[in-house]
Amino acid sequence: MKKYLNQLIEEKGIDRCYTFEVEGKDWGVNYIPLEVVIEHILIAPRNQQKQIRNTLVKIDFKNGDVLHFFNYLAKAIAK
Repeated sequence: MKKYLNQLIEEKGIDRCYTFEVEGKDWGVNYIPLEVVIEHILIAPRNQQKQIRNTLVKIDFKNGDVLHFFNYLAKAIAK
């Protein structure tokens, strides 16, 4: 999964320091760097990693913006 994510981010020209601004449940606005989202993906259970990868592949195939999906994942991390 790590290799796939690194390749995807490099091919898309996405800055790994890109920071998402998402509303948390308890702490208000959270600023979550893409690197943190990636770390959470890599520690997720294999079945969740597989779902994430499948979703990213579908988004990429349709020339969608993978950052929208990473933003969605950042919202799940926000506190």
